[in-house]
Amino acid sequence: MKSNKKLLITIDGPAGAGKTTVSRALAKKLGYNYIDTGALYRGIAYKARQKNITETDDNNLKKICENISLKFINIGEEQHLFSDNKDIEPFIRTEEISMLASAISAKSFVRKALLQLQRDLGSKKRAVFEGRDMGTVVFPNADIKFFLKASVDERAARRYKQLGNDSEQSLYDIKKLIIKRDQNDSQRKLAPLKPAEDAIIIDSTAISAEQATEFMLASIFR
Repeated sequence: MKSNKKLLITIDGPAGAGKTTVSRALAKKLGYNYIDTGALYRGIAYKARQKNITETDDNNLKKICENISLKFINIGEEQHLFSDNKDIEPFIRTEEISMLASAISAKSFVRKALLQLQRDLGSKKRAVFEGRDMGTVVFPNADIKFFLKASVDERAARRYKQLGNDSEQSLYDIKKLIIKRDQNDSQRKLAPLKPAEDAIIIDSTAISAEQATEFMLASIFR
């Protein structure tokens, strides 16, 4: 179902709601570019962790933001984030990096450093942007906005299943981390996680990623 329309579509929502799976599927069906903006914050967090810079060390975090080079490169059907020409995709999906990315994303200078990069990526439209403030801050004039949510229990169960039997984290531990991440993202003063006023809200608790994607397609082509 390739689309000839030049649309900019945003999909926001909390961790574990299925944004990545749905965003990728939607972009593929439309023939659009998929942009995982959360990876950009993870890229800064990974750089900070490499240099043993903590979330409270604003001076050195600012230096990272001023000097880091981030770009997406498609490898096969997968999108990889490169930092200073190094593929860091295999290292940015840990819970440690997730929590650090959530903490530093509350800082105005970090968000400012990434704002123009994100807008540049969306300048030609025909893109699906996944994130937490895409429809509220980065692209307030996006053509179509979605907000994907799910219950905490369901999101924790999905994450636990994704990690597999080799994970050292219990379901209870994962649920605690998700609740903490939700609090960090929704209670921060700068660009808090919330649906845009004109967003289409989808609860994915009891539906599959395929069903959520089809609902989005129906909303786009109605």
